[in-house]
Amino acid sequence: MSDPTTGAPEPDPTTGTEPEPIRIPDEDLDDLASALARTIAEVRQHGVILDRLGSDPEPPTAPEAGEPGTEPTAPEAESPASVFILALGGAEYAAELVGLGNWVTHILLPAYGREISSGRPWCSLWYEHPEAVARLHALWLAWQQLTDAEAGLSGPSTWHRDHLDHALLQLRSADGPFAACTTSPSRPNHRVLASPGQLGLAA
Repeated sequence: MSDPTTGAPEPDPTTGTEPEPIRIPDEDLDDLASALARTIAEVRQHGVILDRLGSDPEPPTAPEAGEPGTEPTAPEAESPASVFILALGGAEYAAELVGLGNWVTHILLPAYGREISSGRPWCSLWYEHPEAVARLHALWLAWQQLTDAEAGLSGPSTWHRDHLDHALLQLRSADGPFAACTTSPSRPNHRVLASPGQLGLAA
């Protein structure tokens, strides 16, 4: 034991003699200082954790029947019944069409547009052709899924083989949705072909 005021060792009450002072070798002082610094840092870290725990509010408990807050709440908004663009309406359709338009303009056409001809027509107003919108949207949905990292390394190849090739054949065929539209960049044309429903042939 040492005197708290002077730091000097206190006399041993059993013998009445003062104990020898403790001497630490110089080479151990650095290790002792490092250990002390680590201990102080840990104590401070524990103090921060305890402060946070003390400031966190208690978790809410479920109210018992008859107490305020037990009234039925409105059901959460349901997810859309379909991701198909033609099943959407109003603002949902418009928002989806904007996203689709960005993808068609900046990714699909620059990479896969190819030259316009009578055997491979295209319409710059593709978004006014319901069939084109439906096919392009389905192609875009598949592109989002199969080019994601979770699709694996073969995802893009699968997208080309199973989705892109077939969609372009249908969209740009001579009798496809753009059959009455542009066949030459120098002679732009746009006309939506009449569907059986418009001709009164639908069941």
